Amino acid sequence: MAGQHAENTMSETPEIERDVMEYDVVTVGAGPAGLSFAIRLKQLNPDISVCVIEKASTIGAHILSGAVIETGPLDALLPNWRDNPPPVCVPAKEDEFWLLSKTGARKLPVPPGMNNHGNVIVSLSAMCAWLAPQAEALGVEIYPGFAASETLHDESGAVIGVRIGDMGVAKDGSHKPGYTPGIDIRAKVTVLAEGARGHLTKRLVKQFRLDEGHDPQTYSIGIKELWQVPEERVTPGKIVHTLGWPADNATYGGSFLYHLDKGRIALGFVSGLDYKDPNYRPWEAFQQWKNHPSVKPLLEGGNIVSAGARAIVTGGWQSLPTCEMPGAILIGDTAGLLNVPKIKGTHQAFRSGMLAAEHLAANALSPAGWDAKLRGSEAMAELREVRNVKPAFKRGLWFGLLNAAWETVTRGKSPWTLKNKPDWCQMEKLAEYESPDRGWGERTLAPRDRLAGVYFAATEHDEDQPVHLKVLDTSICVERCTVEYGNPCTRFCPAGVYEMVEDSEGRRLQINAANCVHCKTCDIKDPYEIINWVTPEGGSGPNYQML
Repeated sequence: MAGQHAENTMSETPEIERDVMEYDVVTVGAGPAGLSFAIRLKQLNPDISVCVIEKASTIGAHILSGAVIETGPLDALLPNWRDNPPPVCVPAKEDEFWLLSKTGARKLPVPPGMNNHGNVIVSLSAMCAWLAPQAEALGVEIYPGFAASETLHDESGAVIGVRIGDMGVAKDGSHKPGYTPGIDIRAKVTVLAEGARGHLTKRLVKQFRLDEGHDPQTYSIGIKELWQVPEERVTPGKIVHTLGWPADNATYGGSFLYHLDKGRIALGFVSGLDYKDPNYRPWEAFQQWKNHPSVKPLLEGGNIVSAGARAIVTGGWQSLPTCEMPGAILIGDTAGLLNVPKIKGTHQAFRSGMLAAEHLAANALSPAGWDAKLRGSEAMAELREVRNVKPAFKRGLWFGLLNAAWETVTRGKSPWTLKNKPDWCQMEKLAEYESPDRGWGERTLAPRDRLAGVYFAATEHDEDQPVHLKVLDTSICVERCTVEYGNPCTRFCPAGVYEMVEDSEGRRLQINAANCVHCKTCDIKDPYEIINWVTPEGGSGPNYQML
């Protein structure tokens, strides 16, 4: 296994003289998992040198989540954090759970897993920006704008660090005047905390066969906005979740609406990427939901402040890959620790980060035994209890709700484990599927189209850099996909990156890479598995504010 080099691009790259930095530990990703890991490791042993690299221009700029968090793991990591809380931190006060039809809403009992008493509503992007200085105060070195383009390996195949992507490369591959070769960061152990569908993790899973013996990972896409509305409409601490319209019975989907302070409301819609309908449009579903009679009055007359999208890991217990390999480990969403019924993963990210730090500190930074440690932990026990909830929704909304009630009552003690299938193969072909009429009506709330949504994500890429969305064979898009699926990439991408255009050369795929908000949906849902998302130049991408 260690001798396989499926994605090791070192041998393919011309030799360039590169600076080398050496640390005991390099962590890829400054999200809640990566930062909690770094903080805990320094708390345990201040002499261990720890580096955290982050592809975003600033810490938190690529972080997006609901987010209501369970505070137990954060209490354990930073016992006095409430003395200086993050910028958005609103205690949860009341929960509501609604089933929507096109024009009405029925209040349902709040499922036990969604009872948020004792939790807090936060902006995860702001929370990570708040965590970073606390890590730096302990001696952690954090480098935003450093995008890891590949992993480094020794002769046996073991991971020995990461290579930062070159800066100043033109779209045609030539070097611009400001070209700077990326540095090599070498370490005794590499910690992958890239979030959902990390591009390095994707390669390593294949290279080390980390998915063998486990179900394929599955995902949803979460699209979120932050609104400013008249303050009298907001009830700080109120949490509302909905199921039903505009998703049909066969499509997994639901919303969240969180009342913050200062007249701010965080809201979003989650669509399971296992959907069958080739004509389904996740971004448009979210916008339709906003115009529902029970939601629209809250927003009308207000202003959208920021927006974004990201993939959400939903495979759970049965889809967790092997989380260790020679020289490296996986933690947080990179491993796939989100609890779907709770709609929460941040506490799991903290848990896994702290547990990984404790494991490495006690084992001379050796990854050996990490997978067993994680699987025997509280984090995995929580996932095992709810392992059958999300897969059951493949049989429809009502079966999924009944099964969720059963699994809740029995605390996951069913003698069976439902299987997961990869999202890319779930979509039906146009000729074999009759798309339902979802009754989508007129939309009057901003943003009016996906490009306007991109504006509120503040995404930015240098137009003259290599396209980071690699389509292996565009002829498939023009010939097969047009006929079989109607080019669903033009519908599932929330940022309008993919466009089929007709010109003098005929029909072709146009990739508007500058629009990309790094949600990875295309890498996950493309039915031919020919789209490969790789990291663009460091510092590129969205600039999320309070998401």
